[in-house]
Amino acid sequence: MSTEPLQSVGADPAPSPCTLVIFGGSGDLAGRKLLPALYNLSMDGVLPSEIAVIGTGRKELGDEGFRQFAREGTEKFSRQAPERTHWAEFESKLFYHSGSLDDPESYVQLRRRIEEVELEAGLPPNRIFYLSIPPSRFATCIEQLRAAGLVSDAEDPVNFSRIIVEKPIGHDLQSAEVVNETLAQAFDERQIFRIDHYLGKETVQNILVMRFGNTILEPLWNQKYIDHVQITVAEAEGVGTRAGYYEEAGALRDMVQNHILQVLCMTAMEPPWSLDPEAVRDHKLAVLKSLRPIRGEDVGREVVRAQYGAGFSSEGTAVPGYRQEVGVAHDSTTETYVAMRVYIDNWRWAGVPFYIRTGKNLPKRTSEVAVQFKHVPHTLFNRDPEHLLTPNVLTLRLQPEEGFAFGISAKLPGPKVKVRPVQMDFGYGDSFQEPSPEAYERLLLDVMAGDSTLFMRRDAVEASWRFIDPIFEAWSAGGARWLPEYDAGGWGPIEADRLIGGTRDRSWRQP
Repeated sequence: MSTEPLQSVGADPAPSPCTLVIFGGSGDLAGRKLLPALYNLSMDGVLPSEIAVIGTGRKELGDEGFRQFAREGTEKFSRQAPERTHWAEFESKLFYHSGSLDDPESYVQLRRRIEEVELEAGLPPNRIFYLSIPPSRFATCIEQLRAAGLVSDAEDPVNFSRIIVEKPIGHDLQSAEVVNETLAQAFDERQIFRIDHYLGKETVQNILVMRFGNTILEPLWNQKYIDHVQITVAEAEGVGTRAGYYEEAGALRDMVQNHILQVLCMTAMEPPWSLDPEAVRDHKLAVLKSLRPIRGEDVGREVVRAQYGAGFSSEGTAVPGYRQEVGVAHDSTTETYVAMRVYIDNWRWAGVPFYIRTGKNLPKRTSEVAVQFKHVPHTLFNRDPEHLLTPNVLTLRLQPEEGFAFGISAKLPGPKVKVRPVQMDFGYGDSFQEPSPEAYERLLLDVMAGDSTLFMRRDAVEASWRFIDPIFEAWSAGGARWLPEYDAGGWGPIEADRLIGGTRDRSWRQP
């Protein structure tokens, strides 16, 4: 591990004392992610000591039942196991309110409970509302929060109200605008935090540091030196028990519209003038607005969709094809795999293709950004057209082992000049001797601090849908009755290989 002193770019905003109210507090997300994340923040000493967490839902848990639910989730899913003394202190901050999303009286009772907890703990009326509920219930919940007097004005100089919403934000541009307008009826844009856990990953955040904190890279980060970029988000599992959701979503909505486009923005954005959240988000929006539209006949040339057929999982277990999964229509045309060629029409990236792919039942679970630089000239060590040197590739691994690697050419030891590619590799776990915080840990802490850098702004959500919607329109107009298939456990259909191969010597990386 390096002994170099740590370099800071300025003081991070401090998380404020607050009450976090989780709607859907007894649900899967709370048990698997939110409550373990809060415990880890507490263990690491960065969670405000003055905080209360109130879960709310239809279940009649009570405070003790909620605390037991939190402990079970933490024991199973946390990166740090519950420690007896510390857990006792942590769970004393957990409370539960049973109520219905549809009952106005329930919100009045919730307000009384919040005020009681705040009074007992000496907390200011700073409230964060986490909507871990279906988007179809947002409007009712937000209206009732406002009617119950639980939302403070954005201009309040002392206390705050903030709201966190999970993706998906709509299923197309029109529905996204409805969700955003619903939020805007009670909350100012500064109070709204649209959460995408991918942006909480260490390596995604490190993309900006890699690019703008190292003079060796930024001068090369453009169309003069980069041949193409590949962004891969591969899942080893099939749809499992989520067939009902997946039939409505598909890979393009589920992964590309939010996760992958946001990673693309971080990779391709111009240097912001500061780390102010609005400056960073302005520059990400500029990338979305620069995406070359894919419409009509272009969709068939630039986008590949497919479904997994029967095959074998990454563990070697036989799995059925997508259309044979429980809950999937026998004539479904929902895509479980998408590959795209995307262009960013600005000065920096003119002519550089970004190849995107994501799918289910692929050989392994992995996410990465691979930046492939152009070939060296065909002179000196690169004369032989049958044995061209491997181009330099910078790979940023987002999961499961966060880090990055840089492939360069080096001479083999010996009297003859023989060149082979070698890897310069960095892993967070190896270098810092500690596991990276979970994405929700960073994001929850940012909301408490009021830092919106890693959260999607309304205009960015709607810009991403403007790019995606025409693809769905072309698919709908095409009326396909079946999709190309790829074997479960494989890397995708032959059509995706043709997309990236074309007339150039390009191919998908095998992570």
